[in-house]
Amino acid sequence: MDRRHLIKGFAAQGVCLICAAAARADGAHWGYTGQVGPEHWADLDRKNFVCSAGTQQSPIDITDAVKADMPRISVDWHKGPCKLVNNGHTIQINTPGGSTLTRGDRTFELIQFHFHTPSEHRIAGKSFPMEAHFVHKDTKSDSFGVLGVFLRPGATNASFASLAAVFPARPGASMAADIDPSGLLPASLSYWTYEGSLTTPPCTESVEWMLAKEPVEVDAADIARFVSLYPHNARPIRSPNRRFILDIN
Repeated sequence: MDRRHLIKGFAAQGVCLICAAAARADGAHWGYTGQVGPEHWADLDRKNFVCSAGTQQSPIDITDAVKADMPRISVDWHKGPCKLVNNGHTIQINTPGGSTLTRGDRTFELIQFHFHTPSEHRIAGKSFPMEAHFVHKDTKSDSFGVLGVFLRPGATNASFASLAAVFPARPGASMAADIDPSGLLPASLSYWTYEGSLTTPPCTESVEWMLAKEPVEVDAADIARFVSLYPHNARPIRSPNRRFILDIN
């Protein structure tokens, strides 16, 4: 079996794993430092093979983007009962069905969103204090569409403040709350897009990344609440490996 087919085989397993992880706390023994850190993820479990062998890994530094004529993003997210989970790696908000992101003839359903600090992606070398990842499942395939939104200190954001006030403090803890994810969207949905991977094990390479150009301001104290739980949960920048990064207005 050649390397390409081997990677695809492990990636297929990863698709099933991430679907399951969206609904529960993740018990995998991996982390962001030391012997369980990002450079060792592939050694911890054979299902993480793609973390080291993959050629379309995320995150990346967004540089030399090419202007492209592609469909704009249309978001239709709804307020509803969500489950906030401290899964030992981040605070993840599992969402009910019915919220979608559409681009052209493709529709993705929002299944969860979560946070990283500092931001995992960079823009021409610049990082942000936080990055939110809104994870969507393609309604007609096994691929994912992830919308990344950068968060920076500034005015209070009511949606993020309501989340920060009830972040479950202990790994494995969870709680229910009515959440409106659309409150974390920037005013403009201009974006960069590229083909990449999940930024956590199993690092599956079936992800269409869309990164909003406009950051969202949130209260610095609310960022500090997240940092007190997870001071650093960002995977290091990966090689772009000659992938095209497209700039969509």
